[in-house]
Amino acid sequence: MKVTVNKVDDANIIVSGTLDAAAIDANVEKLAKQAAKEIKVDGFRAGKVPVSVVKQMHGDKLTQDAEGEALRELIDAGLEEAKVNPADMIGQPSFKKYEKTDAGIEVEVEISLRPTFDTKGYMDAVPAFEKPKADAKEVDAKLEEMAKEQAPFTKIKRKRMVKDGDMTLIDFEGFVDGTAFDGGKAENFQLKIGSGSFIPGFEEQIIGMKYEEQKDVVVTFPTEYQSADLAGKEATFKVTLHEIQEQAEAELNDELAQKLLNDEKATLEILKEKVEAQVSSAALSKVYNEDLKPKIVEALVKKFDFALPNNIVEQEIDAKVNALAQKMDEKELETYKENIDKLDELRNSVREDAVASVKATFIVDALAKAEEVTVDDQEVSSALYYEAMMSGQDAQQVIKYYEENNLLPAVKMGMIEDKLFGKMLGLEG
Repeated sequence: MKVTVNKVDDANIIVSGTLDAAAIDANVEKLAKQAAKEIKVDGFRAGKVPVSVVKQMHGDKLTQDAEGEALRELIDAGLEEAKVNPADMIGQPSFKKYEKTDAGIEVEVEISLRPTFDTKGYMDAVPAFEKPKADAKEVDAKLEEMAKEQAPFTKIKRKRMVKDGDMTLIDFEGFVDGTAFDGGKAENFQLKIGSGSFIPGFEEQIIGMKYEEQKDVVVTFPTEYQSADLAGKEATFKVTLHEIQEQAEAELNDELAQKLLNDEKATLEILKEKVEAQVSSAALSKVYNEDLKPKIVEALVKKFDFALPNNIVEQEIDAKVNALAQKMDEKELETYKENIDKLDELRNSVREDAVASVKATFIVDALAKAEEVTVDDQEVSSALYYEAMMSGQDAQQVIKYYEENNLLPAVKMGMIEDKLFGKMLGLEG
């Protein structure tokens, strides 16, 4: 097979040649004979289906597979001619030409390769910085907040009306259109006013109630409420107030530290040190994400100059254009569908960012290998579980969503990037 190889740059080559018609026919014949031994056709014994019948039944598919096989042979020959290891191919080849003639199919295929470059001097991209220290006022505020959360509620000594922040003891039963609904009834239920744990508007209507007072509380379930039977409907709750409790004064002492740290030997000083560490860590995380990380990425992209695989750049442009399209209304989307030039302008407007993003990805991948930085699948799962729990989501559903939408590789790459940059900045441990 005669092929021509044109090197575009270090990361892209174009392989040209003709998929010979006779070779394609020979492939069709070979595939048809193979299929004749395997497929089942009514009226014929297994393995005895005539090749002509197979061609008649599956001619288009056989031709497509035969052309695909011829194309793979062309690409393999092109890689051999260019002295390229097939393992260095990245992404799918793209057609520059695909024209059928009497002699066969004339093709030009662009093949992209994983870029290589010298990583020497990458530490030059690390900016100078000082680790932020915990602000004393913020630490004190957090300690007071923690103490307040742990302060017990006690029954008020003198009867009064409910106010915001009180803990109440109530009975309630809910009705929609005069009919009680499942899960809408409770007795001696503790409800902290202002907690936002009930349907919007419920807690506010408890404010001002007196001991043993009965009251109809009218609210509307949110449209996105978990129970479809109640979503968006107005409900009346018959409420009886039995008791009001108010929170005792918060106390900062060793007992609080022992309770929070689950350690009978803990002291307030130890608790304060741990809070200071948390505040410092949060401050450092903010500086890293908002300042250090962007500076490192920008410096690395600027420092290293190498050719990028065109197909990966185009994929990134597609992703950025699709993200913009998600924010457009139908009318605006239609203008791009009807005007190719306008779509090209949009693609060109994101090209620079796409190139920088792809370049940064290859740089991080190369530096992670140089620094022996890795992230295994268990680390990815653990991180997603933690985020899900912190946001009150179902961890299993979150994992499933990331798997089904092929988002796990991006999460893993982000974790590798943060671990790498942390090592470069000397933040490990």
